[in-house]
Amino acid sequence: MGDKKRNVILVTDGDPVARRTLEVAARNIGARCISMSAGNPSRMNGQQLVELIKTAARDPVIVMFDDKGVEGQGQGERALLEVYNSPDINILGVLAVASNANCGDGARVDVSVTGSGAVVKEPVSKEGNATRGKELQGDTVGIINELELPVVVGIGDIGKMNGADDYHYGASVTTRALQEIIERSGFKWEQK
Repeated sequence: MGDKKRNVILVTDGDPVARRTLEVAARNIGARCISMSAGNPSRMNGQQLVELIKTAARDPVIVMFDDKGVEGQGQGERALLEVYNSPDINILGVLAVASNANCGDGARVDVSVTGSGAVVKEPVSKEGNATRGKELQGDTVGIINELELPVVVGIGDIGKMNGADDYHYGASVTTRALQEIIERSGFKWEQK
């Protein structure tokens, strides 16, 4: 790979169900998932994650960040900021995950994918339903509005949404959301 920047999708969730779901969704689209980035809250710092990203077999690389509901900037957001600021990383977009946290720090999304797989302009709830609010509510999303990102896609609770995103059945909602990021980012797949 040499000096080429790695193409990364940031995901604001890292619990065990999200990890298994993202592993399945990454396989579905031919991406790589850094399973070691999972944790609730995140256990690795940004520099450790950048080193793991560099060893991934191919792009795009999916990385998880989780604050476990900590108010203010938690471990997940600090790690996300470090990865975002790395000169070795090109951010394709963020999968902003809704939760019941109502910290007031929501994220503006370009589109969201509902629990039924529809792409909508509104944010969604943890259950994957479109909401009337202007911002998606989640526990690791407060920092997103401060960053320059090509695309932000909202999604309900990864792997859940009343069974609609179950990884045992293909993680269809998360797969659709990752495809939306890739399409909107203009990422070009390299021929093998």
